[in-house]
Amino acid sequence: MIFILCSLVFVGCAQQSTELGTPAPGNKYAAGFQITQTDSSVIVEVLQPYQRVEVKQPLMRLGTMCTVQVGFLYAIDALDHLVAVCNPELIYTPLKGDEIDMGDSMQPIAERVMQADLDVLLAVNYGQYDNLEATRLEKLGVFTLYINEWQEISPLARAEWIRVLGALTGKLHEADSVFNEVEEKYINLKSQITNHKSSKIMSGNNFRGTWYVPSGKNYLAYLFKDAGAEYPYYNDLSATSLPLTIEQTVRTFSDADVWVGAGGNSLAELAELDSKHTWFKAFKNGRVYNWRKQQLPGGANNFWERGVVHPEEMLEDIILILDNAPDSLLHFAQRLY
Repeated sequence: MIFILCSLVFVGCAQQSTELGTPAPGNKYAAGFQITQTDSSVIVEVLQPYQRVEVKQPLMRLGTMCTVQVGFLYAIDALDHLVAVCNPELIYTPLKGDEIDMGDSMQPIAERVMQADLDVLLAVNYGQYDNLEATRLEKLGVFTLYINEWQEISPLARAEWIRVLGALTGKLHEADSVFNEVEEKYINLKSQITNHKSSKIMSGNNFRGTWYVPSGKNYLAYLFKDAGAEYPYYNDLSATSLPLTIEQTVRTFSDADVWVGAGGNSLAELAELDSKHTWFKAFKNGRVYNWRKQQLPGGANNFWERGVVHPEEMLEDIILILDNAPDSLLHFAQRLY
């Protein structure tokens, strides 16, 4: 592995973990990584699963299997390090245009990955299938580093993963500057919210009889709480989304004032997807929103790129939605009519 990466990266494997939600040493919020600076290098440790990368000079040939990482690289002006991507049609941020298309992120085309001659392939391990894909590519000599910001339970912890991309590309200072500004704006917005619960909020959609809603450990629940919304599941600390029956959902959210993250582009489409969607107060009052304001016709959505990097804009959207503010003020959310 050392020879493959031209001595720029050292990779080690061991068993190590950190309690979910407890910031790792050197971080303000994120639990999933640790960065250590030495006189001659920057050491990045991803904690679950454990990986160690020693960067002695900026890595100039990165590939990514996830659009979120494009948002991180764009924010620190490091897109020139990106030479290969999966699913380019789903990337919102304008790229140089000469990146190698590695195919679908669920099963990258090995020949194209090899052609890219990567220093590191940035991936996400959502489950066993992703681990198998990474193992398959590593057997071909491609080092895969997991960028698991999605495992963090708070919006600022997710955003802090920008420091990992900064460390890999020699732009840790720029990454810290971006994150510190995001943090300041987020905290200022949160501090302006009064303690009383202004409006009841609901999220998700009915999918084959099951309605998945955020648990209290989900970053969306953190956004709801920081925006001052009333949400029934703040105290449910399940590690995953909560699967509700339609009966449970109606009983819990029939009186919700607003509904965010709906699946349709209009109220009529939402009703056509499932007539049960029309049972809720938020639908009847026309206070339903999706996250598609910055979505291109082909499906590329800036919500998955800029939204993770800038949770202060997501928080502002929810505050504005609760206040029934004009749609023109929203960043990522779009009201359904």
